[in-house]
Parts: sequence; C-alpha cells; structure tokens
Amino acid sequence: MTVAAEYGGSSRPPAGGETSPEKLLVPVLSAFWDQPEAWTLETYRRHEGYEGLRKALAMSPDDVIAYVKDSGLRGRGGAGFPTGMKWQFIPQGDGKPHYLVVNADESEPGTCKDIPLLFANPHALIEGIVIACHAIRAHHAFIYLRGEVVPVLRRLHEAVREAYAAGLLGKNILGSGLDLDVIVHAGAGAYICGEETALLDSLEGRRGQPRLRPPFPAVAGLYACPTVVNNVESIASVPAILNKGKDWFRSMGSEKSPGFTLYSLSGHVANPGQYEAPLGITLRQLLDMSGGMRRGHRLKFWTPGGSSTPMFTGEHLDVPLDYEGVGAAGSMLGTKALQCFDETTCVVRAVTRWTEFYAHESCGKCTPCREGTYWLVQLLRDIEAGRARMTDLDKIADIADNINGKSFCALGDGAASPIFSSLTYFREEYEQHITGKGCPFDPAKSTLWADNDAHLGVNA
Repeated sequence: MTVAAEYGGSSRPPAGGETSPEKLLVPVLSAFWDQPEAWTLETYRRHEGYEGLRKALAMSPDDVIAYVKDSGLRGRGGAGFPTGMKWQFIPQGDGKPHYLVVNADESEPGTCKDIPLLFANPHALIEGIVIACHAIRAHHAFIYLRGEVVPVLRRLHEAVREAYAAGLLGKNILGSGLDLDVIVHAGAGAYICGEETALLDSLEGRRGQPRLRPPFPAVAGLYACPTVVNNVESIASVPAILNKGKDWFRSMGSEKSPGFTLYSLSGHVANPGQYEAPLGITLRQLLDMSGGMRRGHRLKFWTPGGSSTPMFTGEHLDVPLDYEGVGAAGSMLGTKALQCFDETTCVVRAVTRWTEFYAHESCGKCTPCREGTYWLVQLLRDIEAGRARMTDLDKIADIADNINGKSFCALGDGAASPIFSSLTYFREEYEQHITGKGCPFDPAKSTLWADNDAHLGVNA
C-alpha cells in the first residue's frame, strides 16, 4: 500500500526532500525521558539542568524579558501568544506583589503533553518558573495541576522539595538575592479551570468561572494583583533558550513560529505518543515516523489541536503544523493534539461525544454556552439514532453559530468548531444517518472509544 493510499491523502511526497523523518525530531524537553529516574534533580543536572537559570540570574529582569521576546517563543497552551510579550505586560513599580501561575490543568480531549512532561522532567518546569519570576519580579509562583493525576502531583511535590533543599527555591536563590516560593495546587477536576481567569478564581477558593475582561490578569489577576498565567510547556521551554541561546531556538521552526514543541499523536495510529519536533512539521512526516495508520486502514479525519479545533481530512496531510500554516488552512494549532481517526469511525458519533463533553463541562455562567451545548447534544443524539429531520442539520449549524464568539470564554468556540468543520467535510454522512434511520457504520468494526486493542494503538 502506498503512503497516499494508507493516509487517505494526496500522492505528494513528504515535505523536506530526502531527509529521513526521524532526523526531523528535536528532543529537548524529552531528551532523557527514557533514562532511569529522569525526574530527579541529579539526572536533570547531568543534562545541563539549571545552567539556564545561572545565566538568567546574571541578567537584569528586563533583559531576560527582552531575550525571551527576541527568541520568538510563543505560548504552548493553545493561543500561541508571544511569551515574552505577556511578561512585558506586567506593570513595574506599582508597589503590588506579582505572581506567576502555571496552568497545568490539562484536560482538552486529545491533549496529553504537559502531564508526561511533568512526570518525566519536572525540574525543567521549576527552572523555568525561577527564570520567569526573576523576569517579572515575582516572589510567589503557583502550579495549578489537574487533581486526578495523583502520581504527577507526588512527583511535582518531590521535585519542589529537591529544589528547596538544593537552594534553587526559597531565600537568596544561588546567591542572587531572589526569594521565591512555589506552591503546587491540585484542582478538583473541572475543564473550565483550564481557562486562565477561571483558574485564578479556583485558586482563590471560589467556583471556577471565567471573569469578564478587562481588567486582564496582567493588571488584576490573582488576588487582584499583576499575574502572568503560562502553560507548562511554555515555561519549561525557557531554560533551554537561556542556556543554548535565542539564535539556536530560532534556527528551528518557521520565522513566525520558531522553536521546538511536543506533538501528541493519538488515535488509530501504529505508534501513538509524544513527538518533539520543530514547529512546521507535517502530519504526513509524523505518520511516517509513527508507522502510519493502523494496518489495513486509512486516515479519515484528524484534529490539529484537540477536539476544540476544526477538524482536517486526508487532504491536509501537508499543512505545516505551525500557527500560521494551520490557521491559513482553516483550523488552529491549539495544543498540538493530533487525534487521527480511520474510516471505521462515525463522524457523527465522534462529534456527539465531544459535544457531550463540552455540555457537561460548561460552567453555566453564560447563556449561549449553557443552553446551546445542551440543545446541540439533544439534536446530535437524534441525528445519530436516525430520529432527526434534514432541517435539523441547519438547526445545529445555527445553534453553533449562536455560541461561537458569544461566550465569556473559548469553551463555546471549542464546542462549535467540530460542528462547523464536520458539516463542511462530512455533511453527506449526517444525511445518511437521517435518510437511513440510523448510523450506517457497523459498531462491531468501529473502534472509537471501544475497549479493544485497536483503540490502544495496537496494530489490528
């Protein structure tokens, strides 16, 4: 079977000429994940750990901000906002305490990069936290972790303890005069707390719900003080930039999306997992590395950044996976959660399950999201079961349009995205459910969320 036939896309060769796909990988954050006790301070120091911090502490805070800004590092939590610019927004000389909050409430369906990173290499985050706090003149930092991942919580606590014992946290860090305390906080399992202002409310002890902005967190965040909220991978990438240089970082990726990042490949692929590569790599190249789709099957649709990003098909295999490339193709890079589904998957069933998730996780604060996601679920269930009418297809598009861009936060936009994109690429499949009075896919052959080897990524 040819590559094009297996992936279900065009017959164009992979981008990058004759370069071996494996050579496109750039292990930085994941460089020593497979080593014994990779999570310990001793192992981290053997791999130039905390060298970036030493260089940062020798610079002024403003110079550190300018350096990170010049590197072109963009936030790895979804929006891709320039990290250095976010730090620069913190007002100086205001007489208020400043805070750094690390968003580790990873819960987007398909996203699975921050939890493995924290489990295997927590000191990269801690080093990045100290550098960031030096830059924004903060003396307190919080790591807001998804509470269900207890093994990661324990490992983070141990890494923080090691850092305190080694003089890398606490008073007068490495003799620099910087005092910093880090608090690890376990959330209670709410998807909405991945939104930065809902996270801040939760951290303050209130119900996690998005705030009306302005004011933005940089002006009035945690405890109404200037606050930077960054994703785990964003902060963990900073030490390597300080240690190896901004030019080294900019030598990877594209001009507007430089550097390396973690791509989470999951679904009906032969070898799912984390692939650390420069921004701008394509799904075709990643599938070449991972052994392609599971044996005997072809790619039907995929998400470039988790379930809240508009889906792609096999015709998008050569879209550069950076912020500009994915945006130009009509989707968002998001958290680089590449969920790949083969031809056994019912699109209507997949979209229904995603929408059920968003309806369940909606905080209920704003009417478009609270009511819209509920009615989307009712209609999609009717379509899947063959109880709907053709006019219901226009109705779900209309409801999704009433949610999109009209909610307090991006949860509403995320719920609408798979509706719009699936109707664009697979409207006929929706119609088949209605005219055929039910799903045309054989449940025995479909592997979507089924308890079998194919769902676990084993070749079938």
